[in-house]
Amino acid sequence: MSAATPGNAVSTGRFTRVLIYVTLLIFALFYLLPLAVMLLNSVKPLSEITGGNMMALPKVWTIKPWLEAWSTAQIGVQPTGLRPYFINSIEIVVPAVVISTVLGALNGYVLTKWRFRGAQVLFGLMLFSCFIPFQIVLIPMARVLGLLGLAGTVPGLILVHVVYGIGFTTLYFRNYYAAFPTELVRAAQIDGAGFFRIFWRILLPLSGPIIVVSVIWQFTNIWNDFLFGSSFAGQASQPITVALNNLVQSSTGVKAYNVHFAGAIYAALPTLVVYIVSGRFFVRGLMAGSVKG
Repeated sequence: MSAATPGNAVSTGRFTRVLIYVTLLIFALFYLLPLAVMLLNSVKPLSEITGGNMMALPKVWTIKPWLEAWSTAQIGVQPTGLRPYFINSIEIVVPAVVISTVLGALNGYVLTKWRFRGAQVLFGLMLFSCFIPFQIVLIPMARVLGLLGLAGTVPGLILVHVVYGIGFTTLYFRNYYAAFPTELVRAAQIDGAGFFRIFWRILLPLSGPIIVVSVIWQFTNIWNDFLFGSSFAGQASQPITVALNNLVQSSTGVKAYNVHFAGAIYAALPTLVVYIVSGRFFVRGLMAGSVKG
C-alpha cells in the first residue's frame, strides 16, 4: 500500500473543515429559527399571521406592533405598554450588577490575600448558596423584605438579586485572585499600602476579564428573572419579564401575536446586545480564573 501523499492529507483536512462548518451552520440556523419567526411576524399585520403562513415574508411591512408593544398595549388593566417596565428592569439590573460585582471582588480579595481562620468554611457556605433553589428562599425573603419595608419596591428587588448573586460573584473572583502572586500584596504592605489601596491600585485594575464574566452572568440572570419579579414586585415595580407575561395573558379574543412577538424581542434585546458586544470575553474570563481554585 502506498503512503498518503501530502496533497491527499491537505484535501482531507479541507473536507473535514468544510464539513464541520456546514454542520455548525445548520445548527446555528436551527437555533436562530425561532428568532427569525419572531422578527418576521412582529412586522406583519395580524391578518397575515392568523390567515397566512407564519414563515412567509410580510406582504405589508409595518412597525405598528412595535409601537403598540412599547407604549399603548394593555397590560393588566392599564394601557401602558412595556416602556415603564423596561425602565424598571434597567433600574433593577444596573445597581444589582454593580453592587454584587463589587462585593464579590472584595470577598474574593479577602478570601485569597487576607486569609483568616474559618475562611475556607465561609467560602464553602457562600459556594453552597449558589445551589439553593429559588423556590426555597421565597418565603424567608418575603418576610425580610416586609420587615425592612421594601416589599413591592425596586430597591427590594435589587436587594434580592444582590443577595442571591454574591455567591456566584465571590466564586468567580476568588478563583481569579487565587492565581495572583501573593508577593505583590506583601510588597505593597511593606511599602505602607493598606487594605483598600492594595485592592484599588493592584488587584482591581488587573481584574478586567473576571469583571466581564461577573457582569454578563449577573446581567443575564437578573434581566431574565421572572420568579423573583412576580413574587416580590408591586404593580408599579414589575420588571419587563413579568409585564410581558401580563401582556400575553391580558389579551382577550383574538391574540395580538405580532404585538406579543415585538414585546418578546424588546425583553430579549438587552441580553442579546450584551452577549454580542462582550460575549467573546466571557470564556476568556472563565479560563483566566480556572488556573487555581
